Amino acid sequence: MPITLSNKYLNAEFELKGAELTRLKDINNNRELLWNADSQYWGKHSPILFPIVGALKDDTYYYNNIAYKLPRHGFARDMNFTLLQQTENEVLLGLSATEETFKLYPFLFQLNVRYQLNDYELVCNYEIENLSQMPLLFSIGGHPAFAVPVNKQGTYEDYYLSFDEDKQLNCLNIKDNLITDEFTVIALKQGKLPLKHELFYNDALVLRDLKSKKICLNNTKNEHGLCFSFEGFPYFGIWAAHDANFVCLEPWCGIADGKQHNQQLTDKEGIVSLDGGGKWKRSWSVSCY
Repeated sequence: MPITLSNKYLNAEFELKGAELTRLKDINNNRELLWNADSQYWGKHSPILFPIVGALKDDTYYYNNIAYKLPRHGFARDMNFTLLQQTENEVLLGLSATEETFKLYPFLFQLNVRYQLNDYELVCNYEIENLSQMPLLFSIGGHPAFAVPVNKQGTYEDYYLSFDEDKQLNCLNIKDNLITDEFTVIALKQGKLPLKHELFYNDALVLRDLKSKKICLNNTKNEHGLCFSFEGFPYFGIWAAHDANFVCLEPWCGIADGKQHNQQLTDKEGIVSLDGGGKWKRSWSVSCY
């Protein structure tokens, strides 16, 4: 059974597996805002990327001269979280280090994911605690997929993304899931990126220097849309599976390995180092109109 939060404006559902947001409905306008996780294209709604974002070179990293294997985007999205707390407008889900995770990732951590409903807004908070006295090295990111078109009305090309601060997107190129030294520039007309499936045929748009802290998903057919807000994430991904009717808006603290990376976790670009006993937080939110 899914975990449900609801108010007058939004209905949200979550699963313990991966602490994943699986439904977000705009009640007043009867709009299903999330992708339906059609496995023909991509069978997830909004996975949490932890303790890495993206792929490792050869799926391997080294820490204290020991080699460890991790799949792309880490393991949290496939693990069962624990329901720690639930109120009418908030749910707190937790994942702790186990013997299983320690074989892949030799750190003692507590990852809590807190979801809150505030009128027309859903807030997702990532709360990480280092349970040891040694530094905790990690990356984390969001991966929510929003339906395009909403309720299957209209076409993919009717939609566009609006950026509040950027005039162009400097996209890092990806080859074999790793970051290359090359990049592609996409000019934005009046801050808008028209959506088309071909944008993502070569994988995600990966942004290192995005100025915007808010991206809105709108369409040319009506005034309804949503705004995605984030702060404190130095990287951002925009992605859709091949010809799939969704767009992922992905705030990241971390990034895939570069083609020339030495695979040392301590040298990984974007890695966060949290002191022993320390706590760390980031959040993103989505609001509809």
